[in-house]
Amino acid sequence: MLNIFWQTNGKKNGPNGHNGVNGKHHSNGSLIHFDSVSKIYRTSAGEFTALRDVDLEIKDGELVSIVGKSGSGKTTLINMLTGIDKPTSGQISVGGTSVQSLNEGQRAIWRGKNIGIVFQFFQLLPTLTLLENVRLPMDFGGGLTQVERDRRAEELLELVGLEDQAHVLPARLSGGQQQRAAIARALANDPPIIATDEPTGNLDSSSAEQVISLFEDLVGRGKTILMVTHDDELASRAPRIIRLSDGEIVS
Repeated sequence: MLNIFWQTNGKKNGPNGHNGVNGKHHSNGSLIHFDSVSKIYRTSAGEFTALRDVDLEIKDGELVSIVGKSGSGKTTLINMLTGIDKPTSGQISVGGTSVQSLNEGQRAIWRGKNIGIVFQFFQLLPTLTLLENVRLPMDFGGGLTQVERDRRAEELLELVGLEDQAHVLPARLSGGQQQRAAIARALANDPPIIATDEPTGNLDSSSAEQVISLFEDLVGRGKTILMVTHDDELASRAPRIIRLSDGEIVS
């Protein structure tokens, strides 16, 4: 059987010699390190500071909730971590890689190997079956044969309890099932870090419970998970809570 977490304990290198997350940590032992990170958006209405001198350290294997009111900087922080956006100032190190030093193409490759992203609205491709959706990141990532990709996708769907729905289109599933499929897709290339933005925002309480329980299981398997949420009850399930207000960490 293909080992679902084949990359977690292996050694991967990022583009052009940049080290991937695995096996590399900041000098103080943190897996993720923000050093005085600020993000300023310049618009026709003026400047808006989304993050202000954020210092943050997250260690390997943590489940962390990121909470705060709308506009507090939660999503911006996740976008900085994943390389979707770049800081105006400050440094971000993830597993020894200086994220903002990578160009756009390098960041895309690095992100595909090292970070799985789970969105509020699932973003499954509606014309693909669950198996095809989960397999998609592996199709772009390379390194596995077609048979291995299919087998891994099947095992990931089994991990999230959807093995019987492998050949079903997303529209035929409940919101909770679609979100679990999205989590399986985020795990496709076995990234050590999972970043989620309001992962239960569109789910009922029962489905939300299934998702957070899955996150807890994945942390037990060695994953590091950051979970942006406005739900205090959900946030309380994480051993560590980071609270943002007006772009600053307040607790």
